Formats: sequence, structure tokens, C-alpha cells
Amino acid sequence: MTITPEHLERHGYLFGHPIAHSMSPLLHQTVYDDLGLKWSQVPLDSTDMADFLERIKDPKFYGASVTMPHKVAILKHLDAVTPEGKDVGACNTLFIRTDPETGRRIYTGTNTDVIGIRDAFIQNVSSPSTVYYGRPGLVVGGGGAARSAVYALRKFMQATQIYLVNRDASEVAAVINECQERGFGEGLMHVESVEQAEALEAPGAIVACVPNFPPITVTERQARAVLETFLQKQQKGAILEMCYHPSPWTEIANIAQREGWQIILGTEAMIYQGLEQDKYWTGKALEELPVEKVKAVIAAKLAEQSKPAVNGSNGVKTNGVSGANGVNGSNGVNGTNGH
Repeated sequence: MTITPEHLERHGYLFGHPIAHSMSPLLHQTVYDDLGLKWSQVPLDSTDMADFLERIKDPKFYGASVTMPHKVAILKHLDAVTPEGKDVGACNTLFIRTDPETGRRIYTGTNTDVIGIRDAFIQNVSSPSTVYYGRPGLVVGGGGAARSAVYALRKFMQATQIYLVNRDASEVAAVINECQERGFGEGLMHVESVEQAEALEAPGAIVACVPNFPPITVTERQARAVLETFLQKQQKGAILEMCYHPSPWTEIANIAQREGWQIILGTEAMIYQGLEQDKYWTGKALEELPVEKVKAVIAAKLAEQSKPAVNGSNGVKTNGVSGANGVNGSNGVNGTNGH
């Protein structure tokens, strides 16, 4: 039977386009089933904002994951936005607060992407104070995920300064300008050359926010060379590879592992941002949510999608790799730091 809101005690939406490959409904269904809730997140593959705004008036509606192309457009339709949503300038989560005096629903937006990045490091790095606190951070890329990464490094991870590495200088300039305008752009530096990278202190936390493809153009090869220069420095740290589709094991992950870095797979950020959403929607603390069960389900789904397996289950060395499963197997990577 197709799940529709009529069959549920409460329902939410995954609102965006395209969303066919999203694992968000699976993640949240795993949580609701474990908690014994007759809830579901219903995929709404749509660009019709007016239709969505009508749907969320349903008394059974509990909240929504908001993805592209609506993360910015949704803001003007909300009653309130949390500091994270305001600062990043994008909303990926809609939840409901209730006015205690009038009982009126207050449609509220937040950004859990930044929490996903933060918690991917917190949950996988056993000693933040020696690995990345008080050291520079590095962000590879120039899109929305890069902005969230800058915010997480600046607000939560005690980065002293943040290096930006990207093939497109204009994208980096836009990131720097926006972050400065929103109050968290201090100490951002575009690192454009190997010579510049060689003269800088090694970063402790790296967030890679680019698709998994071999560098082809001159600017792509230059950006990769700059990243490799940082990875080759004597002092190592942890790198979060945000790309996880179709496989969470990427060229950058291979290079970083070879150079002795701890690898955190992008599924970790995806999972922890989703669990943060469920904290808003269910009122539960992270400790009350089925974290390990969610990791196992997502790892199994990725293994299913990425057959035949690339890298992972072919015996790739997995020392220091933090995965989404807690066991060896689905992608040939180890679990979350012994959890």
C-alpha cells in the first residue's frame, strides 16, 4: 500500500526537486518505527511552493525536510527562523512551535546541515582538542555545503582561520562576501597556489564539498594540487568527505587516507543532520534515537545502490576510516570510531 498522509497519525514531507535518490524518508522511517510512532515522511517531488504551503496547514503535519531548490525560497514564508537558519541564509528543516497564549502554530525554519557537519566530527574524532580545536580549518568547494561548512568550523569547531580551496575564484569570493555579511566570515582565506599552501599551517579539520570526479581543467588540477599540499603536511587531522552518492568512497578520500588522515564519510553528516531534524520533530534527545540502527540501514541501502562495489568491499585498507555502519562491510569502511 502506498503511504499517504491519510494512513498516518502524523506526517511530514521531503519537499524538493529532484528527490528520487534521497535517503531522507528511509532515515526518518527507521527512527519512527523504532520509537513506535505511526509517522512517515512523505516524498513531495515538487517545485510548487503554494501547494506545499497549503499542505502544511494539515493538523497532522509535524514538519518537513526542505531541499533544493527551496532552501532559500522557503524563508520568506516562515513565521520564525533559528539563528543557524538566519546566519547561513538557508533552511533545510521546517518544524512547528506553538504559541502558549493563543495556541497558534508557528512555522519555524532551521538549518541542520551545519549540525550534521559538526556532529560528524564530534561523533568520530576521539580527541577534538588535539585534532582540530585551535587549528585552521579547510573547506573544498564553493556552493551551499561550503557555506554550511564554514559556519560549522567557525561557530562550533574553534577554527583559528579557514582556508578555501576551489576551482572557481568567483565562487570563493561569493562565499567570503556572504559569510562576512552574515557575521561569520572573519579569517577566511582563498588559497590559490601550491606555494601559498606550503607556507601555511596545516589544517586540523577539512570538509570536502565537491563532486567525486577527476580534475580535468587547469583550475581543477590546480585546486587538487593545493588540497594535496595540505594533506601532505606532517601534522594530520580529520577530513569529512561530503560526497556519498553513488559511493561514499571518493578520490579525495583515497588520497587523504594514503597521506594518513582520518576519513569521515559524508553519510555521517547526512545521518546526524537527519537525527537533528528528528530531535525537533519528536522532542527526543539524540541518546533516545536509534543512531546505530539508522547507520546500519543507510549503509545497507548504499551498498545496494552501489553494486558492484567500488573500492570498499574489494579489500581496500580501512585504517582510520569512519563509516556509516559501525561494522566492516558495505563499503569496506570501518564504523564510527568504535561506536
